[in-house]
Amino acid sequence: MKIGILYVGIGKYICMWEKFYESCEKFFLTEYEKEYFVFTDYPIAEDSRIHVTYQKDLKWPGNVLFRYNMFLKRKQDLERFDYLFFFNGNTEFLQTIYPEEFLPTEDDNFLTGLSWHIYSKKSPSDYPYERRKESKAYIAYGDGRYYLQAGLIGGQTESYIELLEQCELMTQADLKNSIIPVWHDESYLNKYLLNRKIKILDTKYGRPQEWNYPSTPKIIFRDKNEILGLSYISTLKGGNRWKMIRKGVRKFLKNLLHLS
Repeated sequence: MKIGILYVGIGKYICMWEKFYESCEKFFLTEYEKEYFVFTDYPIAEDSRIHVTYQKDLKWPGNVLFRYNMFLKRKQDLERFDYLFFFNGNTEFLQTIYPEEFLPTEDDNFLTGLSWHIYSKKSPSDYPYERRKESKAYIAYGDGRYYLQAGLIGGQTESYIELLEQCELMTQADLKNSIIPVWHDESYLNKYLLNRKIKILDTKYGRPQEWNYPSTPKIIFRDKNEILGLSYISTLKGGNRWKMIRKGVRKFLKNLLHLS
């Protein structure tokens, strides 16, 4: 079985590639052959298993909004794999991931996604779906069951490429009307998967590093503020440094209260 791994490392984000690659090789589906498709504007070394696609820096939010388009540029190459998975650039694997806990089946519509535990205690009306009816990502209040994170998504190749194509169609349709959904690629992902049963992974398979629960995650999303710096993240997203700091403090306190 062949697994294709999709990775985006644009600008300073590429500094997280080595940690991702080393941990993925060590812990992720180690019994299967894996190849990596890296989309970057930085010249990293290629070999028979690491394929680099030059990707111009589209700034914020272009680098996430046009992610589906990036991947579809390699559609012909991706179609030779059995499964495809995308992981956030700051992903690090900490424990062995086995096929039975990760790979979706026909009952899951051959797709695997991630939903954080914090949403399990909320009403779908409180989820950060796109609520503007003008957007192709629109989800009405009361609809939905899960809120899915865009930092881990994949599945059997045919099913995943269909997801890419449909999300890209929604993206382009919205752009024609000058609409960018509230959470960019993640908004389209939630819209596409709204009424589909898929394999849902919990926070154990994608816990933000700064969170305390679960205590023994198998996968973490490393703290980008710590690695790249608050100033860089703030500039990247067109924000204010102190606004980012206050947001980080509020997030920490909210998490602390949630776990107490």
